[in-house]
Amino acid sequence: MQHPAVPELAHNTTRPIHWLATAAALAAVIAGSSVLQPDHANAAQPGSEPSGKVAAAPVPAPDPATVTYPITCGKVKAVVKKKASGDLDGDGIPETVAVVHCAAGSGTPPDGVYVVTRATGGKPRVVATLVDPKDRQNVSDFAVRDGVITATLLGYSSPNVPSCCPDLQDKAKWQWKDGTFARSTPAAAHSV
Repeated sequence: MQHPAVPELAHNTTRPIHWLATAAALAAVIAGSSVLQPDHANAAQPGSEPSGKVAAAPVPAPDPATVTYPITCGKVKAVVKKKASGDLDGDGIPETVAVVHCAAGSGTPPDGVYVVTRATGGKPRVVATLVDPKDRQNVSDFAVRDGVITATLLGYSSPNVPSCCPDLQDKAKWQWKDGTFARSTPAAAHSV
């Protein structure tokens, strides 16, 4: 058996006075904490005042299904084949680019590519035609990224080529520059 360094500790047995002193000290801490409260948490930097402004909800991109397109379809209607949205002109408001063709029962009708925007508080409308259906082209690999519109255009070398089988392929890229959508890739066609 090991002998303690201090022969007898004064606190080796508890008495009721010890429990009473501990309870009184704990009550004093609790009472003091209810009176003395820390400052309320605030995410703002010290010294900055709240502006009172609430962030505006993001403006939705125009719905291409609600637009009348400059395409002649006869007795059938124009349908949106593909669509993509993004801020194309840097104004913070998204535009929608729509690939549209006539709803033909069979065959491969030519596509048109249109930029749709919404006037302030107004109805969506077409503001630019990037590919005219009269050019007899079809659009594949279509995307809008970082204000740039890209597409692969499939076309025909002559009116005698059947519309089922395009024999020309062209990569196209448009970007808003100086108030218009500029095509920045060469229009040279490559055979398929």
